[in-house]
Amino acid sequence: MAMENATSSGPLRKRLRTSHACDLCQSRKIRCDGNLPCAACVATENDCTFGSEANSRGKSDLILEGVLRVEKYLHELNANIAASPHFINRSSSHPVLSPAVGSSVGRGSFSGGSITDLRITPRPTLCPHPNEPDNAINLENAVLESRHTSTTESVLQWPHFDVFPSFRNDYTSIFHLEQSCPRIRTKKGNIHPYMTEEEVDSILDAFEHAVNFWYPITSSDQLQNARTLITTENFEDADGLRVCLALLAMALGCASKVTAGLMEGAALPEGEQRRRATYRVMGDMYFENALKKLHVAHMDVNSVATQCLFLVALYFAFLRRPLQAWEYISAAATKCLLLLSYSPQESTSEDQERIRRIFWSCYILESDYLAELSNLPPSGIARIESSVLLPGAGFSTHSNAQEEEQSSLYFLACISMRRLLNRVHQLLYARGTGASLDDKRFPGIVKELDHQLDEWRTVLPEAFAFEILWPPVGAKHKLIGVKTEHGGFLRQRYLTCKSVIYRPYLMWMLSSSNASPGPVTSPVAITGRSHGIRGPLASVPASSTAVGVNSTTTSLAMNIQLAEHEVLANCKACLDACLLHILNLRGFSQTLLVDTWICSLSMAGAMLVLLAACRILSLRDLIGPEILQAGSHLRELLVEWQKVQGDPSSPSVDQSVHIIQEAERFIRQVYEGGKGEEEDRIKE
Repeated sequence: MAMENATSSGPLRKRLRTSHACDLCQSRKIRCDGNLPCAACVATENDCTFGSEANSRGKSDLILEGVLRVEKYLHELNANIAASPHFINRSSSHPVLSPAVGSSVGRGSFSGGSITDLRITPRPTLCPHPNEPDNAINLENAVLESRHTSTTESVLQWPHFDVFPSFRNDYTSIFHLEQSCPRIRTKKGNIHPYMTEEEVDSILDAFEHAVNFWYPITSSDQLQNARTLITTENFEDADGLRVCLALLAMALGCASKVTAGLMEGAALPEGEQRRRATYRVMGDMYFENALKKLHVAHMDVNSVATQCLFLVALYFAFLRRPLQAWEYISAAATKCLLLLSYSPQESTSEDQERIRRIFWSCYILESDYLAELSNLPPSGIARIESSVLLPGAGFSTHSNAQEEEQSSLYFLACISMRRLLNRVHQLLYARGTGASLDDKRFPGIVKELDHQLDEWRTVLPEAFAFEILWPPVGAKHKLIGVKTEHGGFLRQRYLTCKSVIYRPYLMWMLSSSNASPGPVTSPVAITGRSHGIRGPLASVPASSTAVGVNSTTTSLAMNIQLAEHEVLANCKACLDACLLHILNLRGFSQTLLVDTWICSLSMAGAMLVLLAACRILSLRDLIGPEILQAGSHLRELLVEWQKVQGDPSSPSVDQSVHIIQEAERFIRQVYEGGKGEEEDRIKE
């Protein structure tokens, strides 16, 4: 009764809680008290309304606002690039880094490819040029160009590995390794596994919670149709595309069963190994049957045909067949471009939303493959990404509303991260225009890109938030600092991006060391251990290098000392990100099902970067003792993953494991012989 009296005597309210501001307060971005009318509307004598737009706002709208906010900063970065004199005129008289070694422009040590024939002189400007429309396109869109210089194969060509001939003598190019793989054999006739309705439900649920969470392109209605088709086995009378989609959903559902629950990394019991092997066999059977009906997807031009092609690419990714996966990514992307250019007359809103989601899925996966196989011919979807709408609402993908919302948030987070990664590669490592070899240009770019990365992290929803922590000794299989497996996967993306952003500083230091007869010595003694910068460098923020050193106001000695101090701090940011990326790797389902091949190459590259750094005394002091655990941690994971995924193993992954093992061996030799080498240097 008291509650009733209080309610009747007070002002009328739209709802019992203020979950949304009124329309006016929302547009003005001010606090709303939730009353009807609210205090702000009373004060301004405006109508106080709670429109349908406000009622429909949820977490998806907030993360979308965050994504658009990041995009705004990226466009501002483009404007800064176009306006900055450092990018227009490379003959600036005030280099940001220490002039002791000189500008690194023109040094081809880190150009990638052949050491002798890839000494590329960067083009005069990053600004759009009237005769260079591609430049304007690439600044507007987050494009990862072919033949960039940040692949693992490019790192392997660094001159610092000349003293390790076994790396190159035993190495076969990734393309040739994969090209030599035997083709997948198919059996005559169609053999479908026998399954009960409960087993079918379990497999399609696995698809929904895994693949359709990461790439939410399959609607709930499509999954229900797949259940009906598989349980009734009415394959001959049903539409060919529907059958193909159902078979692919079952194949990827089986793959999800194979790769689920490996976060702890413990050895699987024999019975569990057999169960996963059975799912792998069933997945292959469903996939083989889908391939026999795939001609329908090739001939039809609609969203479902495009969807089938993309799901085929995902299963080839699970099989660790990158060239075949690439072929179907390109095929799906081509249909996306066609359907976005010419919308079919009978296209529904669901079709349009599906094709946009497939577009972004292709964009992510194509960019992931281009990151390691830089000579792959791009489909062209990245060149229009800024004009394609982000995934929206009104497309039901999950039976649980909360899971559907989380999937949408996760998808948006992955899209925005991939766009940022592409911009990093394009601005720093694009062949001919990348700034990574130009010490007059890259400091400002690095600072801005690192700012974008931190902005991306701040807009992540709570479920995907993560901390940057060093795993405690003895807890190499325990996932710490995250609330969900998806947060752990996004943290890996973050650390990848961080290491690539700061790599130009490491390349500059390595190049400086390579140019001098002995190791570069640091004016700063670095001791101690912490989660961030150690010792005296702890007071130097990683992004401090944006502060230019002006030789007109500072003595040359101070100029050199300050610049080297900043460079070491930023080298440490790169090395810490590399090592954390390795040590925080776990058996994430998405990594195993989609990214095993990509992950193995990325980790091999990280080990090579650490090996190159630890051979330079001033850089070795920046690396913690955890480096001695990195190689064994990676080898254990990759070998176990290949065993779980089944035969045939991937030759590229096997070669990556070999590189990791060799890098680990050489790193141990460096650390074991470090004291003796230092004594010899002192004597000399």
